Amino acid sequence: MIPVEISTVRHIHLVAVCGVGMGTLAGMLKEKGYRVTGSDQAIYPPMSEKLAAWGIPVLEGYKPEHLEPRPDLVVIGNAISKGNPEGDAVLERGIPYVSMAEALRLFFFDGKILSAVCGTHGKTTSTALLSWVLENAGFDPTYLVGGVLENTGRGYRVGGGSLAVVEGDEYDTAWFDKVPKFVRYRPDLAVLGNIEFDHADIYADLAAVIDAFRQLVVNLPPDGLLVAGIDNPRVRDLLPLAPCAARTFGLCDDADLTGRILDLRPAGMSFEVFADGKSRGVYRSTIVGEYNLLNILGVIGLADRLGIGDEALRAGLASFTGVKRRQQVLGEAAGVLVIDDFAHHPTAVRVTLESLRAIRPNRRLVTIFEPRTNTSRRAFFQQEYAASFGAADVVILCEVQALTKGIPGDKLDVERLVADLRIQGKEAWRASDYPAVLDLLQKCLSPGDQAVFLSNGGFGDLPRKTLAFLQEKDAPA
Repeated sequence: MIPVEISTVRHIHLVAVCGVGMGTLAGMLKEKGYRVTGSDQAIYPPMSEKLAAWGIPVLEGYKPEHLEPRPDLVVIGNAISKGNPEGDAVLERGIPYVSMAEALRLFFFDGKILSAVCGTHGKTTSTALLSWVLENAGFDPTYLVGGVLENTGRGYRVGGGSLAVVEGDEYDTAWFDKVPKFVRYRPDLAVLGNIEFDHADIYADLAAVIDAFRQLVVNLPPDGLLVAGIDNPRVRDLLPLAPCAARTFGLCDDADLTGRILDLRPAGMSFEVFADGKSRGVYRSTIVGEYNLLNILGVIGLADRLGIGDEALRAGLASFTGVKRRQQVLGEAAGVLVIDDFAHHPTAVRVTLESLRAIRPNRRLVTIFEPRTNTSRRAFFQQEYAASFGAADVVILCEVQALTKGIPGDKLDVERLVADLRIQGKEAWRASDYPAVLDLLQKCLSPGDQAVFLSNGGFGDLPRKTLAFLQEKDAPA
């Protein structure tokens, strides 16, 4: 790889710029004053609109001529494989190139105290919460979150302070660098909340996933800190490998930080926090549920090390309004509450539905689920999905789309899943496509329901289309 001299870089080109992470990086680089261009074969909202608003031109497709005039540096996204014509042209022409993770470190994280929030679940919410607590307290942080903060309407910030926060993704860095992204960030401090099997397209089994997180733990600096969620046995097992100090959290008796929910409502919750067996007092948050209590405890573990006082911590927790597509209420019409959520792993599905049931126990819970990821489209979690919808009353399942070639495993059997849910006494349906989902919803939704859409994709804009037909139904004749 050709060495990059940052001081000489003026023009940066991003290949596969329309992904959430790459597009956000483009915006950050533009804000920092660089000339930024990009290319992608899938140019569509919302990222295409954001890039246009930031004044970043995007060229369609992947072609060698997109590298003219010659950029000073190319960032190659992990959606690009060896053999891509534009990616190959970068190597052939000897243009300096880096991965997205390396670009973030070089341009935004070097010279700062970097906190990475990692784990299979909860990292987006936890990263956003820590970022907001720091920003609200006046630390002027730099941060990158894999979602959009409701408080700011953005998922990133380029700050002038000494602290930086990043969502530590375990996905691999690039085709030319097959290590998890968080390894390339080189964090000083890390939260590791939980470890489960995911990303079947790059990890063969749970052991491979555990090994990825082992790389995070063993590469922390001696003067760093690992904040570990030891309710998860796999995280607990990695704890002795940390070369630095560790702080544990969880709902188990032996965690350094633990807590209990005192009051739970749709508008928020109050909870008591205990540190080393002693009460720190009662706190309040607008994000709710036991799994969000764990997210909060992980953030508190880092906040103490970062010098955030208790008053500032309380203010940040109480004023944080969440992340878009995490139990996001889009609206209510015809007596039906419409909710959009990113959950797709069976554990995330289960805890999300349990939370919605707990805060609105008198509403029928109608769940619409799209198995869209490389993992959820396969039969790895056939039994787990059958158990994950336990809190739902009605379940509508989208048919699984074509499987990605080269990844082992049979396709998730949606018909069997529907049958298993009906055996549990649930009203369950299979929908062949998005219009079929809408048709089922028009027939089954009733006043008093809450309808939650679960997908890591756009879901054909079904949440907003559902709200629209309910509003029409609600309109006076």
